[in-house]
Amino acid sequence: MDCDLRDYLVARQMRAYVTRFVAGLTERNRLPLDYSIASLRLVDLIIDGLRGDGPPGHGPERARIEPVLRGLGVYLGEVMVRRGGGRWVEFDEAQRQSFGQPVGVRMSDGRVWNPLGRVVNRFEVGSEESIQRFYLLVPGRERRPVATVNATAATAATAAV
Repeated sequence: MDCDLRDYLVARQMRAYVTRFVAGLTERNRLPLDYSIASLRLVDLIIDGLRGDGPPGHGPERARIEPVLRGLGVYLGEVMVRRGGGRWVEFDEAQRQSFGQPVGVRMSDGRVWNPLGRVVNRFEVGSEESIQRFYLLVPGRERRPVATVNATAATAATAAV
């Protein structure tokens, strides 16, 4: 999981970054990060594990987990893109200063979101800043169904009758 976000500072490279991050994380831990909305609950649980028992620190421990937080933020953004109809965008200078990030996600209604910052906020504040709940409450997201093998087979069987 040696992905460095500085190597992927443009919006068009976010999918490559998250693909490498997820491959590294799932290879060691066998986590079902499948870009589904349900997988965002797992992101919440991972962040809880990173938080441990106390409030997060800002010392060497924080520096050690910062790449994981960034990766989870890009993962959230990619779920917003794949499932919610968003697209990665590069922030302008004012947005970079406001959000503290180089990229974000623009939803179909034109609103811009900072998924990387949202994950850091979840880490710092706690469970009341749920990632899954955030996604479900994002205005302007499209509801893209996830096709499953059973649904496809049922549709084909119905059409054949």
